Amino acid sequence: MSATDTGTPQSTSRTIRAGRVFVELMKRPRSAFGMAVILVMVFAAIFAPWIMPHDPFEQSFDGLSLVGAPLPPGGDFPLGTDLLGRDLASRLILGTRTSLIIGVLANGIAILLGAGVGITAGYFGGWIGAILMRFTDLMMAFPALLLAIVLAAIFQPSLLIVALVIAMVNWVQMARVIYTETRSLAERDFIQVQRALGAGHLRILGSHLLPHLLSSILVFGTLGISTTVLLEATLSFLGVGVQPPMPSWGNIIFENQTYFTTAPWLVFFPGAAIVLLALAFNLVGDALRDILDPTLKGRH
Repeated sequence: MSATDTGTPQSTSRTIRAGRVFVELMKRPRSAFGMAVILVMVFAAIFAPWIMPHDPFEQSFDGLSLVGAPLPPGGDFPLGTDLLGRDLASRLILGTRTSLIIGVLANGIAILLGAGVGITAGYFGGWIGAILMRFTDLMMAFPALLLAIVLAAIFQPSLLIVALVIAMVNWVQMARVIYTETRSLAERDFIQVQRALGAGHLRILGSHLLPHLLSSILVFGTLGISTTVLLEATLSFLGVGVQPPMPSWGNIIFENQTYFTTAPWLVFFPGAAIVLLALAFNLVGDALRDILDPTLKGRH
């Protein structure tokens, strides 16, 4: 039997399982709501140039009142305007792209780094595991927000730098979780049998350990996106995240915070977007954990 023949049933099985997981997600009202919100946000991020009602950078003369104040929602500006007369709806839509790019990129880097450290430390153990996990404990001792602020202040903020900063403070939780699971799996009989048969480390890690860890990585990755979105918004609000004029939900709040009492929509709408996206990923992540972990079946 050729390699292609042996790979086809495995690929088909994975596709079927992924389809079943998607169906299970859509059967649950809360996760279905979360999926709908995520799909809408992704659609807005991808097609932002075509669905924005105005240029998000244009300081419109008609975007301010006669006394120079932001306009309330309505008319040509469905969500109102900001302190410079720019359309808030357009800036929120473009900010969706910023938040999702940073959220997915930062979380992806954190997953790769955390899973790599956790699997390496858990599988090899000994002095390698001790050094890696003591370094992980050291990173966990620093307050995440404070460390992120320091790193962001040192480097010139940009989309990539902000994503890397967030990843550097978020990988430690993933490393700790994956380390614990890997240590447990490495002592199981089927791993010991593979070692006795002379299987190499890469074969054991890729063919026997990683498939058992994928569900945890997937769940943690989904839940982690909400954390990265919130942290990006916090850094941008504090002025060390994405820099104006590029809009992100956090710096939109930062720019307009002085109008909180007179123009509350400038804070409410971006704040609601942050909460909604974080809630959506949390709902989907919780449902995935219930579906993929047999010990949690029936606990909704």
